[in-house]
Amino acid sequence: MAVIETYVSKNPASSIIPLILFASFPLLQTGCYKPPSSAPYLNKSTLYPVVSGTGYNSEEFEAETPGESQKPQKYNSLVRKYSDRYDLDWILMLSVMKQESQFKPNARSRVGAFGLMQIMPITESGLTGKLGVKDAKSPSNNIKIGTFHFRSLYRIFRSAPEEDRIRLSLAAYNAGLARILDARQIAAYLGSDPNSWEGVKKALPLLSRSYYTLHQNIWDEAKPPSGYFRNWRQTTKYVEKVLEHYEELSLAFN
Repeated sequence: MAVIETYVSKNPASSIIPLILFASFPLLQTGCYKPPSSAPYLNKSTLYPVVSGTGYNSEEFEAETPGESQKPQKYNSLVRKYSDRYDLDWILMLSVMKQESQFKPNARSRVGAFGLMQIMPITESGLTGKLGVKDAKSPSNNIKIGTFHFRSLYRIFRSAPEEDRIRLSLAAYNAGLARILDARQIAAYLGSDPNSWEGVKKALPLLSRSYYTLHQNIWDEAKPPSGYFRNWRQTTKYVEKVLEHYEELSLAFN
């Protein structure tokens, strides 16, 4: 890869754009407004950076999800309720749900994510108290926590253009926020725009152990802060699939 062969000469370590690392509790609260129809996905939100992603792809783990898939209409009212509450596009949230669980409320992944929105236990423990729920087991609570979690990720990427912001948020929902922050730092080091999904997507494979010499020039620890990352293909496919679902569901419900 030519970009790797030339990164040392063209991108000195001083060119790294520092990224703000967010704490585990809410740091900023902003007002919200409904986006116009030309930007139908999302809007500003409360910042709550839970870093764990689902790591889940419904197509790969379908055998591990007991029960039959439900029709999306079964959960429309709940998705609309919480999407309206957190100023999100409800069809986008329905699209995330389809990719995460195929609308199976008992879905569970190999890494422990569960429910319609595939909530990780660390995300559940971080948000149940804040949102006033006991757990994320019921469909209603699972959707509530998943929707709020997505909104929080979207808030973190507020400096990115809208379309890139959506894709970065989807990638963080799947891979975990820390992985995407690491990829943004690599993108910046290599001279790409860390607010561009294309730049971050190209940087994701470089989080693997094979690029340890690159890591030595970026991080004092000589490796990504969140560790090496091998499942970048799943994350990029996840983003593509959710947006495909969005197009399909938009036609079905609009």
